[in-house]
Amino acid sequence: MIMGNATRTILLLVVSNCFMLSAWYAHLRFWNGRAWYVAAFLSWCIAFFEYSVHIPANRIGFSVFTLPQLQVIQIGLSLCLFVPFSVFIMKCPVKLEFLWAGICLMAAAAFIFKGIS
Repeated sequence: MIMGNATRTILLLVVSNCFMLSAWYAHLRFWNGRAWYVAAFLSWCIAFFEYSVHIPANRIGFSVFTLPQLQVIQIGLSLCLFVPFSVFIMKCPVKLEFLWAGICLMAAAAFIFKGIS
């Protein structure tokens, strides 16, 4: 089965967000005892893979989504993936703020995708 550009974009953005969350936050748990510049270098190494996936996702996605739509998809996926990352990887408790942020993002998505046929 051939994947459409919208599906391919979303899947690539999911992978990109997994790398992004790791690059941005994993050092707080796994490299906390190291110097900040070591954590920054290791995070940059992870971010290389994030950009290697994110750039093609945006190029493919721009053929089917507008720029604001791509951004809302990115932010929405980021929050959807942040919750399990926060709970399972970073060992943070689930908070009610996650629900409120999710509702706000659903509203943003409704506004930005309004008019799509």
